[in-house]
Amino acid sequence: MSAEKIETKAKPLEKMTVTDLREMAKEITEISGVHGMKKEELIAAIKKSKGIIDEPVKKTDASIGEIKKKIKAVKTQRLAAIEAKDKKMAKIYKRCISRLKKKSRRAAA
Repeated sequence: MSAEKIETKAKPLEKMTVTDLREMAKEITEISGVHGMKKEELIAAIKKSKGIIDEPVKKTDASIGEIKKKIKAVKTQRLAAIEAKDKKMAKIYKRCISRLKKKSRRAAA
């Protein structure tokens, strides 16, 4: 085998391109209709044929309630920075709030 094929097989399936996944699926006789499959379907079929069990993705470490408490605390810090005319810190707190909101949305999903 060429060095390229060895490298692509060492990659995790999720990081491989659709063409690489199709080539891999063509070699497996249990899988049919490879060209009509999407990337997610190819990954699932390859994992099923190889006996790889998907581990459930862990949720974020903090619960939604804890994240919302952090958001409230940062909002009060931001208001204090705005009153003190500290635009730099107000901007930093605003970014922190938006990151925490994204984190809470991911935890809820």
